[in-house]
Amino acid sequence: MARQTTRWLFGDQLGDHFTDDHDGDFLLVESKRVFARRRFHRQKAHLVLSAMRHRAAELGERASYRRAETYVDGLGRRTRDLQVVHPTSWAAVRFVRRLAEEREIERLPARGFVTSMDDFAAWAGGRGSRGLLMEDFYRDARRRHEVLMDGADPVGGRWNLDHDNREPPPKDADSLGLDPPPWPEEDEIDAEVRRDLDRWEADGEVSFLGRDGPRLFAATRAEAQAVLDHFVQHRLPAFGPHEDAVLEGDDWMAHSLLSAPMNLGLLDPLEVVRRAEAAYVAGEAPLNSVEGFCRQVMGWRDYVWHLYWHLGEDYRRSNKLQQRRSIPDWWQELDGSATRARCLSHTLDGVAEHGWVHHIPRLMVLGSYALQRGWAPDQLTDWFHRAFVDGYDWVMVPNVVGMSQHADGGVMATKPYTSGGAYLKRMTDHCGSCELRPDVRVGEDACPFTAGYWWFLHRQRERLQGNHRMGRPLQGLDRLSDLAALVEQEESRGSDPP
Repeated sequence: MARQTTRWLFGDQLGDHFTDDHDGDFLLVESKRVFARRRFHRQKAHLVLSAMRHRAAELGERASYRRAETYVDGLGRRTRDLQVVHPTSWAAVRFVRRLAEEREIERLPARGFVTSMDDFAAWAGGRGSRGLLMEDFYRDARRRHEVLMDGADPVGGRWNLDHDNREPPPKDADSLGLDPPPWPEEDEIDAEVRRDLDRWEADGEVSFLGRDGPRLFAATRAEAQAVLDHFVQHRLPAFGPHEDAVLEGDDWMAHSLLSAPMNLGLLDPLEVVRRAEAAYVAGEAPLNSVEGFCRQVMGWRDYVWHLYWHLGEDYRRSNKLQQRRSIPDWWQELDGSATRARCLSHTLDGVAEHGWVHHIPRLMVLGSYALQRGWAPDQLTDWFHRAFVDGYDWVMVPNVVGMSQHADGGVMATKPYTSGGAYLKRMTDHCGSCELRPDVRVGEDACPFTAGYWWFLHRQRERLQGNHRMGRPLQGLDRLSDLAALVEQEESRGSDPP
C-alpha cells in the first residue's frame, strides 16, 4: 500500500481548491522569523496569522499546525513524504528545491489563478515578434474560459470598456453612498493572534509598520464568500464608472476588498469571475462594471503572476532609469502628517490605518511620487510588499518595478505612469482641501506632483527620448520659461516632504 503523503500548505494557499483533491493530512508552519526579518504592517501580520490558524482549525485533526522560529524548524526531520503546491515566490521555490535534495517532496502545479502556467507559456511562445501585451492575454483568457462571450465575439461587441470606467468622482459628494462592506467579526483566534503579536513586539522580537485595529479583511473562506456575495449584490453595479476615482470620505468606494482573501488563496479567482458574469447575465450589474472587474481579476492579476515567473528572478533588479535615491524615513514610517500635500498625507494615513488603499492611490499618488523623486525601485517594491495587506512578492515585483516605476524600460507598460497635479485634481477631491495648488509648479504653494512631473522628465529626458508616447511631454519641457528655477527647487527639496 502506498504511503500517505502530507500536503504542506503555505500561508497563501488556504482555500478549498488547495485541499479538496488530497485525502491525506496537512501541515501548516508558522515561522516567527518571517516577521522578525522584515517590518510588515501590523494588520498584515495579524491577517496572515489569523487566516492560517483559522484554516488549521477548520481542517481539524487532519492538520498539524507548527509554530516555530523558522520553516526548517517547523518542518523537522520527521516529516517525510511531503506534497507542495507550487509556491508563490522565487525564494520559496528555492527553499523547496533545497528541501527536495534532503527528503521526498512531490511538487504539484500552481493553482489559484485563472490561466495555468502551461497555457501562459503556450500563449507567450506564440507571440513571436509581437511581444507580450496584457490586453491580448486577457482576450485569450476570456476565449479559453468563455467569459462574457457571445460565440467567438465579446458580449456587447467590445473587449474593453475602460472608456466607460474613467469618470471623475461625483461633484460635491463625500462618498458614493454605497452600503459599507461586511466587516468580519473577530473571534478567539484573532484575540490569540493579537496577544502573540503584542508579546513579540514587547519582547523586542519583532517590529511593525502602521497601526493595529479591528481586522477588516476576510481570514476564512466563509468570510471571503460573504464579502464576494455583498460585493456582487451591492457594489459591483457601481464599480465601473468610478473605479479610477478617489474620494477622501470614502476609503472603499465600490471596490471589492477581495484582493487580500484571493491572495491568501481563500477564493478561486475563476469562481469570482463567474459570480460577476452571472450578475451581468441576470441583469443585476451593467456590462462596463462587470467587464472592468473581470479584467482586473482574470486579466491584470493573472498577467502579473505569470510575468513574475516568465521574466525571471533577476527582473526585480531592473533599473533602466537608474533611479537610486533612498526612500526617506517619513515615507517608510507612513507619516502622513509630515507633508502638506493632501493627496500624499491622506494616502499614507490610509495605508497606516488599513494596510490598504485602492489601485489609483497606489499608482498615481504613491508610485508616481516615488518615480518623480527618483527613489530606488527595489526599495519601493520591498516597501509596498511590507506595507499592504495584499502585498506579496509576485504581486509587487511586476506591479512596482514594471508598471509603477518603469524600471524595466517598457516591458510592462509603454510609458511611465506619472502625472502632474491636473490629473489628481480631476480624478480625486484632494486638491480642494490642499494648501498647495495643482496649477503652480514653482514657489511656496507649488504642487509637488506638477513640479515633480517636469523635474522627472528633465532628469530622464535622454533615456525617454526614444519612447514615441513621451515625445509630446518631452517637447513641453522646452516651453517652460521657469524650468531652471523648477529644477533648482526640486533638487534642493530632494526627498524632504513637500
